[in-house]
Amino acid sequence: MSLALVGLETLAQSPEVWAHELLADADGLGGYGLIVLLAAVPLLEILVVIPIGVGLGFQPVAVAVAAFGGNLLPIYGLIVAHKRLEAYLENRKDDAEPSKRRQRAKQLWERYGLAGLAIASPVTTGVHLAAVFALGLGSSRRATALWMTASIAAWTVLITLGSVFALSTIQTLV
Repeated sequence: MSLALVGLETLAQSPEVWAHELLADADGLGGYGLIVLLAAVPLLEILVVIPIGVGLGFQPVAVAVAAFGGNLLPIYGLIVAHKRLEAYLENRKDDAEPSKRRQRAKQLWERYGLAGLAIASPVTTGVHLAAVFALGLGSSRRATALWMTASIAAWTVLITLGSVFALSTIQTLV
């Protein structure tokens, strides 16, 4: 079996393990570039990529900056292209039950509005779905961009600090 197929097999089973394997083999600027790309992936985002990068010994501030940029760029792309995306999604709409992530996003929206959805999105629905959902419910592009940027920035800082603290605690115990 080829190495590429093994990588795809791992991705299908566990995106976190796949990301860890990719980053473990990377170093230098290539490693930080990979962090940018992995942070842009909806299943990984900052919640997974930052702890992996810090745990593998990458410089925490550089990991945070790379992950923040990687997670934010697709959001801005979605905001810019939201009219086209909305038309595409409307054309392929079916009567299937909405996903759990979509249901959570709707509950957050109904209860807390754009601010609540943006703040909770990294740990509940993912920032990509939250941005699309907010735009689809009529939030302005500017407000969506501002709230998503603030949310991703805050979560990036919290996750990075938590990862550094956890790593130093583990190293102290071992």
